Amino acid sequence: MIDGTGSRDAPAAASLADLERRFGDPWDPGNPTGHAAVLAADEAGEMLAAGERLLDDHGLNAEFVPPELGGRLTRLDHLIEVMRVVFRHDPCLGLGYGASSLIPAVNVWTAGDERQRRRMADVLLAGGRAVSGYHELAHGNDFARAEFSALPGADGRLRLNGRKEVIANARRAEAMVLFARTSAAPGSRSHSQLFVEKADLPAGAPVHLPRFHSAGMRGVQLGGLEFRDCPIPANTVLGAAPGLGVETALRSFQVTRTALPAMTAGILETGLEVTARFAEERVLYGRSLAEMPYIRSILADAFTDLLICDCLATVTARSVHLLPGETSLYASAAKYFVATLLMDAMDALSRVLGAQFYLRDGGYGIFQKHLRDLAPAGFGHTARVACLSTVLPQLPRLARKGWLDDTQPPAGVFRLGADLPPLPFERLSVGSGGRDSLSASLAAALGSPQLDGELRRLVSVIAVEQADVRRECAALTPADLSVTARPEALRLAARYAAVLAATACVNVWLHNRERHDAFLSDPHWAVAALGRIAERVGRDPGQRSRHLTERLSAEVLARHRDRRGFGLSNRRLPG
Repeated sequence: MIDGTGSRDAPAAASLADLERRFGDPWDPGNPTGHAAVLAADEAGEMLAAGERLLDDHGLNAEFVPPELGGRLTRLDHLIEVMRVVFRHDPCLGLGYGASSLIPAVNVWTAGDERQRRRMADVLLAGGRAVSGYHELAHGNDFARAEFSALPGADGRLRLNGRKEVIANARRAEAMVLFARTSAAPGSRSHSQLFVEKADLPAGAPVHLPRFHSAGMRGVQLGGLEFRDCPIPANTVLGAAPGLGVETALRSFQVTRTALPAMTAGILETGLEVTARFAEERVLYGRSLAEMPYIRSILADAFTDLLICDCLATVTARSVHLLPGETSLYASAAKYFVATLLMDAMDALSRVLGAQFYLRDGGYGIFQKHLRDLAPAGFGHTARVACLSTVLPQLPRLARKGWLDDTQPPAGVFRLGADLPPLPFERLSVGSGGRDSLSASLAAALGSPQLDGELRRLVSVIAVEQADVRRECAALTPADLSVTARPEALRLAARYAAVLAATACVNVWLHNRERHDAFLSDPHWAVAALGRIAERVGRDPGQRSRHLTERLSAEVLARHRDRRGFGLSNRRLPG
């Protein structure tokens, strides 16, 4: 992790290096946390015990706790990079050990009082687990209609009644953040979030529901909880007063919607590694698959999609620190776009493996596990359509006001590794207030003298798409902004996310050309990225040169041979 001046964030770099060293070479059959062991645990439907011990010894939970409470959560981009290592090795560990505790913790950091924050920190730093309970299967993603209740009893305490379902680690958690109805009145102020410790519950509470079977994340203990007139103290409510549950959720989602899909990019890294290995080892008609132009184009495209995900996720993560008033917009757009690209890219890579990608064992068996484990990245309170529904209502105001403002974001948003202020949980807002400085940076990039040739032409193509999105958003009607929105309206939100991704890519290239990384400084990857995005929104990117495909596919194969990561960091890996 090198910042723009070449200095090193030593604690973060040391934590990352320690984690990589502990996991070791995943291809080593004797490695207790390698691919063979991960596949065996998946077949048994169990969490990888050696992996959990590894993360205990590393103290992974400290990554989720702010430094003032004794943890290492100083920067969101650093957290993503650490968790991406975990997801790269075993997505079940990433979700079941890591993300499942991060989600409730962020709600406490966002709205909890000093006591609640201290207690959550104590649980996590002691190696405990926390869970969040949003879901009720009857209401899906519409958690504002949740029937699970915490209404006052005659003794002044709250009484929990109802079920929460699809909870990772429900049986193993010491602490819970539960989304509950705290008033029978209609409206958005009828729900709260509650921070509950299991040790404070009466005997027999809660009742644990059977584990849900799942095609992916088979080792994650997905269960449910049922409460029956269970008393809890009134001071378990998160926030200044009851009724702020929806607001707290929408604020905390800005961190989790940014971080979780970015972490799961580690799955695509493993997908690329396995596919590159297969392409070099598989011989057809007297030559390896890696020599065939069609195969090389698939590798190049998946690699490009990973770089796009990296750019958008990194810029959004840095925006949480530097533009907290605007990230309600960026986080939801990034969640939708990154999750979509990751799944599409893994699907494309599976076609290279052919029948091999169905196999659940052997040298390439890890691919099908990672492919199955990726699917849950698009479900839950962070589902992709739910994210578009968060972006959509903000677009008309942006079209009429925000996108006419040419105020530029701080350059630090785009400078990889540059210093950042502490995470401003208290400044996260429900809406962007009609501000969107990241979008303004596209026009600034187009005016840069550093752009030339094919990259300038593609930025111009994206700028035309941006102008069309602005015009069509200005024409949206109130009916288009509700839950009954036309598919065309939701597609506008998806197109906005694509333009935001292109803006992130070109600016990451512009602001990091001086770094000591020959690949990142070369505009070829940015040309490929903008071409892929233009194609995705239906714009003609022009004919991609064979040289560009060769350049990118050669980079994939070189990184595979040299044991380097496939993301922007280009970091050397064990093995």
